[in-house]
Amino acid sequence: MFRFLSAALLLICAACSSGPDRPPLDQAPLHGASIGGDFALTGADGETVRWSDFAGQWRIVYFGYAYCPDICPTDVQRMTQGLAQFASERPELAEQVQPIFITIDPERDTPEVVGEFAAAFSGRLIGLTGTPDRIAEAAKAFGVYYEKGEETGDGAYLVDHSNITYLFDPQGAPIAMLPTDRGAQAVAAELAKWVR
Repeated sequence: MFRFLSAALLLICAACSSGPDRPPLDQAPLHGASIGGDFALTGADGETVRWSDFAGQWRIVYFGYAYCPDICPTDVQRMTQGLAQFASERPELAEQVQPIFITIDPERDTPEVVGEFAAAFSGRLIGLTGTPDRIAEAAKAFGVYYEKGEETGDGAYLVDHSNITYLFDPQGAPIAMLPTDRGAQAVAAELAKWVR
């Protein structure tokens, strides 16, 4: 009888170990979605960076631009702060997460510019740029919309774009959108829910 109860308790504990806050990955919001895909972009050092270079790592991906006056820096700050909060609680899991910033403004966002932009938020954040065609291909693969606005007299312009922060698993499959609109703590909680 004691063995039966012990076995039953072990099964119950095993079933609860993922808990309501840790659902299986096949129940992730973006499970099975056609988002993401290989790209060949340029890192801050001028070297080619491919999506496949991150195989085996969880990935956070955000498309924006360095000259964005408000939304991009706010989202990226909350994304990196959320990852830092997650790292303070689960450092061994956070080490497996690579944050990536991809510009949608390759005309102005040179490798040096995206490198400086990324470094301003986190030493772990990788900034990527590329030719207009390669940026367009990557944006399409990741379901990102963007459109250059009209130039002002001094040549400045804004870029209208979607602002989604994606989380991908180590195989490169989409898992969830991180809630940067709700702050760093919400981002950390979402990472804790899925990264394992």
